[in-house]
Amino acid sequence: MGIGSGIFIFVVGLILALAVQVQVDWIDLRITGYILMGAGLVIFVISLVFALRRRPYRTVRRERVDPATGERVVERRTDEY
Repeated sequence: MGIGSGIFIFVVGLILALAVQVQVDWIDLRITGYILMGAGLVIFVISLVFALRRRPYRTVRRERVDPATGERVVERRTDEY
């Protein structure tokens, strides 16, 4: 699930908790709405943490022969941004 799923579940819970005025004998829609709002918020926060934790990086590897010594030189560089 992602950020959009968390927002969707939160909105459905909000609608059930505050906007629906239907009485059902076998389920309390207000409590169900609050539970969905809490679950949607948790999913949103967890997805946001994972999305912000990912960092793109680039690794560059160059191989060349040093003309002065004749040795093979390997350069590795990692850029994180």
